[in-house]
Amino acid sequence: MQDTKQKIRVGITHGDINGISYEIIIKTFQDNRISEFCTPILYGSPKVAAYHRKAMKINNSNFIQIRHAEEANLKRPNIINCLSDDVRVELGKSTRLAGNASFVALERAVDDLKAGKIDVLLTAPINKANIHSEEFNFAGHTEYLGNRFEVEEPLMLMISKTLKVGTLTGHIPIAEVAKEITIDNIISKLRLFNKSLLEDFGIRKPTIAVLGLNPHAGDNGLLGSEEIQTIIPALEQARKEGIMALGPYPSDGFFANSAYQKFDAILAMYHDQGLIPFKALSFDSGVNFTAGLPIVRTSPVHGTAYDLVGKNEAKPDSFREALYWAIDIFKKRQEFAELTENVLEVDTKPKARPTNRINKKRS
Repeated sequence: MQDTKQKIRVGITHGDINGISYEIIIKTFQDNRISEFCTPILYGSPKVAAYHRKAMKINNSNFIQIRHAEEANLKRPNIINCLSDDVRVELGKSTRLAGNASFVALERAVDDLKAGKIDVLLTAPINKANIHSEEFNFAGHTEYLGNRFEVEEPLMLMISKTLKVGTLTGHIPIAEVAKEITIDNIISKLRLFNKSLLEDFGIRKPTIAVLGLNPHAGDNGLLGSEEIQTIIPALEQARKEGIMALGPYPSDGFFANSAYQKFDAILAMYHDQGLIPFKALSFDSGVNFTAGLPIVRTSPVHGTAYDLVGKNEAKPDSFREALYWAIDIFKKRQEFAELTENVLEVDTKPKARPTNRINKKRS
């Protein structure tokens, strides 16, 4: 375990080189104070960074070019060149070259993460269409990282200071959602969610609201049977295991009347059911976090935003929050591990033997 006094090494992948990734990265690290509490290492291309700086009319760069993560400058942001010099930037366009550049940087960063050369991973937005290849045959970062770290079902969480939303099903067609609503799947995700809230966020007794699948949460079976036959029995089983999961709640009214504020987290049944209200309420400050992995990975909630590229209009808020959350979650995991070790140490200490001394009555 890393010494808590050391600065956390944040590995950052540059994402799609034709999107807004470099703009939000450069804008974030214009604040020199960030390097005072972490060591940023960007896996990307100095040439691409220079191209975007020129487009934004930013002359100075804070990044130090290094060859390996072990060479990182502790006082400045660092950049590792992952691409060849013939890389071509085409602002606002989806190209196969940009997709390959995204993948190369991601692979290099994850290799270093697995080797312990960086502590956490922050991924800038990719284009799922142009990165898709024989090497990257995944729906997104979540599934790719699950494969690299041999975790069958990681949990995608959207987090902000006021909301934590997970989804039972991830990047699958809406037509396939209903068949994935099973008692086993719900209990499995609730276990993972509850564990993450304890270990990653330091919430002692988490309460999780679970949304229904159908309109009005099925309206007592009139609008669908999944709530009665599957979701409610799963919640009953989860509570027997000590997981405080309540519901199912109709998703429209649940967010409209601010009922979400009474819970530590929310489990939605499918992607848009959870992400639409989350982004409506927390878009600028929201962060994508992959729970259930042995490592910490965060990302901004937005995409490549090709329509904003080169206009110097992209906001770095979500990316900056993703950086802060990655560091905070890493520290929370350290604290939980230390607490667990201390408890185990106390439990395994030999107990004092009872004495056989008999108290004699006074005569």
